[in-house]
Amino acid sequence: MTNPLRDPQDRRLPRIPEPCALVIFGVTGDLARKKLIPAVYDLANRGLLPPSFAVLGFARRDWGDGDFEDLARKAAQSGARTAWREEVWSRLAGNIKFVPGSFEDDAAFDHLAQTLSDLHDESGIPGNAAFYLSIPPSAFPVVLKQLERTGMSDNAKSGGWRRVVVEKPFGYNLTTARQLNDLVDDAFTAQDVFRIDHYLGKETVQNILALRFANNLFEPVWNSNYVDSVQITMAEDVGIGTRAGFYDTVGTARDVVQNHLMQLLALVAMEEPTAFDATAIRTEKLKVLNAITVPTDVFTNTVRGQYLTGWVAGERVPGYLEEKDVPEESKTETYVAMRLGVQNRRWAGVPFYVRAGKRMPRRVTELAISFKKAPHLPFHQTDVEMLGHNQLVIRVQPDEGVMLKFGSKVPGTTMEVRDIAMDFQYGEAFTDASPEAYERLILDVLVGDKTLFPDSAEVEASWNVIDPLEEAWAGSTPEPYRAGEWGPRAADEMLAREGRAWRRA
Repeated sequence: MTNPLRDPQDRRLPRIPEPCALVIFGVTGDLARKKLIPAVYDLANRGLLPPSFAVLGFARRDWGDGDFEDLARKAAQSGARTAWREEVWSRLAGNIKFVPGSFEDDAAFDHLAQTLSDLHDESGIPGNAAFYLSIPPSAFPVVLKQLERTGMSDNAKSGGWRRVVVEKPFGYNLTTARQLNDLVDDAFTAQDVFRIDHYLGKETVQNILALRFANNLFEPVWNSNYVDSVQITMAEDVGIGTRAGFYDTVGTARDVVQNHLMQLLALVAMEEPTAFDATAIRTEKLKVLNAITVPTDVFTNTVRGQYLTGWVAGERVPGYLEEKDVPEESKTETYVAMRLGVQNRRWAGVPFYVRAGKRMPRRVTELAISFKKAPHLPFHQTDVEMLGHNQLVIRVQPDEGVMLKFGSKVPGTTMEVRDIAMDFQYGEAFTDASPEAYERLILDVLVGDKTLFPDSAEVEASWNVIDPLEEAWAGSTPEPYRAGEWGPRAADEMLAREGRAWRRA
């Protein structure tokens, strides 16, 4: 008789990878210290890593294993989501290793290859390894070529699986994205390349699929017959910090719209997949990305902005041009808003308003689906003055949840109807805290699940949206807005011309 607990369809058992190693390039950087190492500890604390597991750090530091372990310990303690348990860290620390060297150093990569090979006898790891490129995109080519030269990217030579994780931005435009796709596919096999977009690891983003396709409530009205417009907002209250060297060459559209917000748009607009697996979901997302239309009049239907000195959360903050290492005449945008369309039967005629910006009043990422007003209201005009559009709002961060806004009678002797909200919050509805995005995504890499990872075709389709806009914007000066405001006035005017307004998140 088959044990039902071992049924591969039984979702009660956690997914635990085979014995393997995680190699982190750029392990002394912010991403590794603040996100990756804490995520590894949290996975270990939840019992989701195999007993035979190793972490190898690679960076230009004159360190030994003990120095790296100290850094990793401090990073895990300060950034972990779950409670600190010394016994969990002790098990991890036994297999934490460091390989010093530069990316051009052949000897260092030969040493890394030997260290991975030695894990077979030392830790019972049979050649399985994932390489996380937590490094600037400019360094991707040299590292990938080193991995190919040493045979570390070759599944057959290693005796196990070899996977690579590539952080965004994936390329600078369509041409460079294709070059990078060719490069990673030459070094690794296509199925072993994981292009990470950490937004797809967030519970609320995954819940878009559950909300739409596990319920019969929303799907009948999820189309142009009932939807007036869709707004996707990603607002940050912070500035560029120490990222001037990177950010000034990229800007908001390339930094977050091309990846994060295009993926959110695809999840909102996609058709129901035939199955909840990587191939089926990517197929439907790609149809949406290929159906996106950019405005013919770019300067009427897009707005670029750049923040000036202002006040955020009661603190005076500098303008973008006053940030350290930003050129005095920089025309890089820190805010962008655009009106896009999706040319298919479901969404024809529905505007998708997308905006992202820094130094906004508060940090929030949300998707708001605004429905058309009822075709006939039998109430007196004054009774419904306070009634707006029905809205379904999916909050991605920081207050993860879903809000439904609809009209209701105000208690009293008269028929007065106004908007009220039904609010669902993850923190109140579930006892388990949501895992960090990198927890889920690192685990998916180690078990080989690509459901939440965009493929090369999705990346290229997203660049097909952004590239024409970047070409039209070239040489133009961004609209100014004060830090602490919701972007330039021109962004409000863009929607006002169509009788709409941005939702105040």
